[in-house]
Amino acid sequence: MDKSKLKLAAAGAAVGLALTFGMNAWAVKAESAAKTELPLKEIRQFTDVFGAIKSFYVDPVGDRKLLEQALSGMVSGLDPHSSYLDSEAFKDLQEGTEGEFGGLGIEVTKDDKNGVQVVTPIDDTPAAKAGVRAGDLIVKIDSTYTYDLPLSKCVKLMRGKPETAVTLQIVRKGEKKPITVRLVRDIIKVQSVKSKELPDGIGYVRISQFQERTSDDLAKALSKFKSDDHLKGVILDLRNNPGGLLDAAVGVCSQFLEPGTLVVSTKGRTEDSNKEFVTGQVLRNAPASTSGPEEAKTVPLVVLINPASASASEIVAGALQDHKRATLMGRRSFGKGSVQTVIPLTPITEKDLTGIKLTTARYYTPSGRSIQATGIVPDVPVDDTPEGNYPSFNIREADLSNHLTVTGNGSGGADDESEDDAADAPAPKLVYTFGNEKDFPLQQAVRYLKGQPVQRAKAHAAKKPEPNAQPAASESAGKHP
Repeated sequence: MDKSKLKLAAAGAAVGLALTFGMNAWAVKAESAAKTELPLKEIRQFTDVFGAIKSFYVDPVGDRKLLEQALSGMVSGLDPHSSYLDSEAFKDLQEGTEGEFGGLGIEVTKDDKNGVQVVTPIDDTPAAKAGVRAGDLIVKIDSTYTYDLPLSKCVKLMRGKPETAVTLQIVRKGEKKPITVRLVRDIIKVQSVKSKELPDGIGYVRISQFQERTSDDLAKALSKFKSDDHLKGVILDLRNNPGGLLDAAVGVCSQFLEPGTLVVSTKGRTEDSNKEFVTGQVLRNAPASTSGPEEAKTVPLVVLINPASASASEIVAGALQDHKRATLMGRRSFGKGSVQTVIPLTPITEKDLTGIKLTTARYYTPSGRSIQATGIVPDVPVDDTPEGNYPSFNIREADLSNHLTVTGNGSGGADDESEDDAADAPAPKLVYTFGNEKDFPLQQAVRYLKGQPVQRAKAHAAKKPEPNAQPAASESAGKHP
């Protein structure tokens, strides 16, 4: 395979592999690594171990299996997002940007100590409909425990033909006993953009993932708002959005920012890793994105985020915040601020293509803030519910084993993380949904755009009463950006 033909895109999944036939990680063009001297003594030690296993292990083990396990451990031990891609995983990755795939609809990562951690369920999928939540820990898949299995093995156990069932045992913060969930696999058709008109000329847009058509679909939604006189204020909902294609994130920012405005930069060890991405930039061999109405670049804008907003979501939120184009509301985002490069390996056979997904750079917002392990802090803190935050939503990049450290980061926003996590609500029994009449953060975004006080959860009001405020209200009032 010609490495020069790799597509440029973001490492879209919040972390690791998605539980689907497609993985939300996409290729980034990378130059071949510089040749280095081989550590001969260490390689000799590797061959000694290899020979000992071949000679003395209780059961025979094939050469290929041993070498693939060695490659997997070498790469996955670097950080939570680097991994070895066997032929099946490599094929899945190539098919993962089309918005249709089979599986359960869950973004996950591996917690080395406990099991498989759910980053977010994807909207309208079997996982979301069954009530699986961000932060849930999958400890058992059918009859197999996950704590000592690599993520790729766990993913394969959860894959299967559509209309077949799989049973997950889940541990959830706030619940005393494990939860057993039976899911039926399905073909996952992700509708990236959903929109609806709210009263008083406010338009609501939810982006669940950043895909090839996301920017075009957003432009169409904004144009419809304008034609229906609902472009007096816009709420952009990025909660539980694990990321996606980098060019889609740049395209979304292009709808709200002037052409040529810096969206994000990347910094790594190689010259090719140091890049800047601006609005209006076409990053792949694709036709230019549809342009929305010019009014979208000046309309009052609120962006909703939460701890399950990651990667490309954080790029968009950080860019709109740094350019003071939007007011961010919600809770601090996940903190997945690293770039992955997918590098094909020399195939053993023509049909047996493999590769590695390797972290090669970090993302930085236009003002130079690192997203990695810190996330994006909202301008106006808002809780998940009137009672408090969903306890399981407190899992972030910084909680993952072996995560990349933060470098050169500045501070931003008004949220205090100790306060953010202190207002946990009793474990809600209802499935968390977005955009309906009971959506507390959406209600507060509407209040903000109308210039009304923004409410906090009762738990916050009980701990920190605000002067001259109602029992569940904060001092934050709407100020249009």
